[in-house]
Amino acid sequence: SVIEQQVRAILDRRRDPESYQLQSIEGALSLFNTITVILQALLGGIGGISLLVGGIGILNIMLVSVTERTREIGLRKALGAQPRTILQQFLIEAVVLTVIGGTVGVLLSIGSLWLVVRLVPFLDVFVLNPWVIALALGVSVATGVIFGVWPARRAASLSPIEALRYE
Repeated sequence: SVIEQQVRAILDRRRDPESYQLQSIEGALSLFNTITVILQALLGGIGGISLLVGGIGILNIMLVSVTERTREIGLRKALGAQPRTILQQFLIEAVVLTVIGGTVGVLLSIGSLWLVVRLVPFLDVFVLNPWVIALALGVSVATGVIFGVWPARRAASLSPIEALRYE
């Protein structure tokens, strides 16, 4: 910019050009934006890994639930329950589990945010965006559905005779 050139010309007359470094606000903003992008990518990666680990946990819980309730599933199928009904039951169970987890996570996040605002002197307010909360709960539900499909299909495909013989 013109001002930067004028300042550089004045400093060049008074000092050796190698003895100083001139920085502009645009450079600082560019550095800040770069750091922000890197932190967002890092936090996104951590969030993705957390979702994967949570999804695997849901998958394991649902597989154990199907295994423990094999006789119940066999009895229900022997009494006429359709595979679709069994599938829905286990998918709803997975979704309820993740909605509870997502709600606890949102409440812990709000509590943590409130605590940070109370402890950091220059922060005096925080903003809760309802879309972000809805997105968090939506991702939680999607995780439950995605990782609950396999155990639910496994339960729905059980043979009633084999399931009733299971011990």
